[in-house]
Amino acid sequence: MYRSIQQFIENLDITKISEDRKINLEDFIGFIAQKLKSKETVNLNFICTHNSRRSHFSQIWAQTIAEFLGIKTIKSYSGGTEATAVYPSVLKAFQSVGFSLGRLSENENPVSFLKYANDAPPIVCFSKVYDHPFNPKTNFAAVMTCSQANEACPFVPGAEARISFTFEDPKISDGTPRELEKYQEKSKEIATDLLYVFSKAKELSK
Repeated sequence: MYRSIQQFIENLDITKISEDRKINLEDFIGFIAQKLKSKETVNLNFICTHNSRRSHFSQIWAQTIAEFLGIKTIKSYSGGTEATAVYPSVLKAFQSVGFSLGRLSENENPVSFLKYANDAPPIVCFSKVYDHPFNPKTNFAAVMTCSQANEACPFVPGAEARISFTFEDPKISDGTPRELEKYQEKSKEIATDLLYVFSKAKELSK
């Protein structure tokens, strides 16, 4: 893992997570812990309305933090109730931590890839609906990262669990002088929660 990303994760402070938030994360922790204990693959499909911001932050950090913690059975995906495009400041926020960015296609919905290590597969990023062929069809948790997706998707076919993992949309900062800063803050917030969730799940699965 690139040293800058490793240091970023090491500096995340999970003690700042509120007790109320920890209670909200219990179902997420429990799902992962049960899968780890039974030595099953943990497929996580992070779902948001447009698959443009929060779901990508969650997918990319989930795969990276799983690697950081040595959890090899977590596979992360993302999707939306509609496809749009990954918002550029999401990718810039990852680059600012040390991820390397590449492009596979250039169009209205470009396909990018991010790497957190030279010896790990790249994470492919593009906006898609949650049931896109790129994503698992069965044996996955539908992890809802925004309340709108939670309301718009009362039923996700194939999901064995439906988990709330919601965040305020960084879109409210778009076009402001502090846009990138706010996206970096959201990236850190989501990474902190995932470090807590995965660490607790790993501990409970022993």
